[in-house]
This record gives sequence, structure tokens and C-alpha cells, in this order.
Amino acid sequence: MIGGTGGGGGVAPPPPLPPLQHQQQQQQQHVQAPLGSQSAHVALGRELSSPPSDGISNLRFSNFSDHLLVSSWDAKVRLYDASANVLKGQFAHRAAVLDCCFHDDSSGFSASADHTVYRYDFNTGSEDLLGTHDAPVRCVEYSHATGHVVTGSWDKTVRCWDPRGGKGVGTYSQPERVYSMSLVGHRLVVATAGRHITVYDLRHMQQAEQIRESSLKYQTRCVRCYPNGTGYALSSVEGRVAMEFFDMSDAGQAKKYAFKCHRKSEAGRDTVYPVNAIAFHPIYGTFATGGCDGFVNVWDGNNKKRLYQYSRYPTSVAALSFSRDGRLLAVASSYTYEEGDKPHEPDAIFVRSVNEAEVKPKPKAYAPAP
Repeated sequence: MIGGTGGGGGVAPPPPLPPLQHQQQQQQQHVQAPLGSQSAHVALGRELSSPPSDGISNLRFSNFSDHLLVSSWDAKVRLYDASANVLKGQFAHRAAVLDCCFHDDSSGFSASADHTVYRYDFNTGSEDLLGTHDAPVRCVEYSHATGHVVTGSWDKTVRCWDPRGGKGVGTYSQPERVYSMSLVGHRLVVATAGRHITVYDLRHMQQAEQIRESSLKYQTRCVRCYPNGTGYALSSVEGRVAMEFFDMSDAGQAKKYAFKCHRKSEAGRDTVYPVNAIAFHPIYGTFATGGCDGFVNVWDGNNKKRLYQYSRYPTSVAALSFSRDGRLLAVASSYTYEEGDKPHEPDAIFVRSVNEAEVKPKPKAYAPAP
């Protein structure tokens, strides 16, 4: 059973290291993983060759194939064929790449700490500057519904771009720095510092559809919309996930809840870990969470139960993505500096085959009638 809400202390996440300092230190800090044996890694999934050389900020599967797009702190965007374990191409920014998303199967967009948003075509090798923000760009999404690119930045704005014309089509002020964004259909959910949540209809961006506050007490790490478009899941730095719904009626809001996860209790002392990543299964609507404890858990949100916990990864789970058919789960094992500078395991991407029993909701058991 998923635990309910309750008290508990949290720690603020560390600020990202400046890119140059980060790149200088990461060479000294990587150590060989104690899980380096072949047998240990088999349980985690197949490790992709040619991984990023510095922290992985995000990874996403294509909607058309098993291509996997990866952004990282080594200032690169990489495209892999996850099934064939082949690095198909890469592009470089001038600073850390904080997010990426696909346009089509062979092209995508990137958001960088150098304030830029780029479009890359891995077939032709071309790259185009789509636009800039006034501070690092934290999030990028492509809307198939509108054909626009949406970016969120630490300059406290969300901006929309038309990749066909290569120009901006709108700038929308936010109450704080943008930390996470998610799209479903025409809906956009923006999570910022200060626990603010803003919901937009992409067709009417001039006015927010909803302005909300996170129901979690501590800083937001990740927001992801439900595949069925009825709401979103929100995670925090303090080992919790909230399940929220767009329907603001009393009946709609009565369905929301929050639960504790990614925690460890030893000798009566609780250790609480940030929940960095949420990924929904495209077929069943169940979802996986990844935390700084190195674990990936799979949850049945409707029945409020944990379905599965995978073997512990070598370090923090920084990002997660299911493939379009739900057969594969990509896991970024990448230290997120939640404990400051210290020796850590090399950054790695694991692609694991997903068994139906791990992600399919189990039917509710009813007691037989007397």
C-alpha cells in the first residue's frame, strides 16, 4: 500500500555546479562502480556504450522507434539506437545541456545553460539556433498538437517557438524559475521554484487556465502529465509524490493524494531522498519513479500500490523514459550532487526489458461473499 501524507524534514537540492568547474572536477571524481561485475549489471539492464562523460540531465525515447535522445552536463546531445546499442550521432553546446526532446525520429531540440535553444537534424548533421532566453534554459517540449516548441528558463519565462519559421511566437512570465514542464494534448503544466504550478491551454497561452500551489511542502523536482490527460504527478526533494487532477470540482479534487517513497529507515533513523524522475507507461498508465537512493519503483496510481522495485542502480537515478510500446525502460544512473562534491560512480545509461508483470495493474481482490 502506498503510504499517506505526513510530516518529515527535507533538504534543499544543491545548486548545479558552474559548467567549467563541473567539467574540471568530474574527471577526478569518477571512480569504478562496485557493481561493475557483468552479473550485477545484467540485473540492471543493458548498459549503453559511449555514455555521456558528465551528469545526465534527461533522456527520452522517440515516439516512432527505439531511438533515445540524451542531454548531459558535458555540453552534448546524443542520439542512440537503444535496441542496437549504437551511438548514432552527437552535437555540442557551449555549456551544459539541461534538457532535450524529439521533433521527429531523427531530429530534436535542446535546452542549454548557455541560454540557447537549438534544433538538431541527426540525418543531415545540421543545427539551427531556434532562440535564446536571458538565463539558462531548463526545459524544452515539442507539442505535436500545435507544432510549437515550448521552453522554460531560469529567467522566469516560458517561451513558445515555431520551428518552421525559426521565430518566437510568445513569452509568458512565470512567478519563479522554471524547474520542470510537461505536455499532454493541448495542456501544458509548468512547475517553478517556490512550489508554484501553472496550467495552460497551448491554444490560449495569454491567460493561465489554472494557477495552483504544489500540495507537497518542499521543492518540486519533476512534473509529468497522466497519459489520459486528466492530471499530473509531481515529485519533490523530500521523498514524496503527489497525484493531482485538473478537474477542480469537489469530486475531482477528492481524488488527489500524496505518498511517501524513496526513503530508508535504519536504526530508527529515516533517510529521505529526492525523487528526480517520473515516467508513465504508455500502455497501462502505471508509472515509474527514480530517486537519489538509486532505486526505480513502479506504481499503480489508481490502486495506490507499488508494483515492483528494480535492483539498486550504482548511483542516483537522474532520468527515466519508457519506449513508445512500453517494452523498454531507459534509466540514467547519474550522480545529481545531492550530497555535494564527492567521488561517485561513472555516469551510465541502462536499457532494461520490461516484463508485463512489472507494469500491469493487478485486479483488486474482493473477499468472497459469506
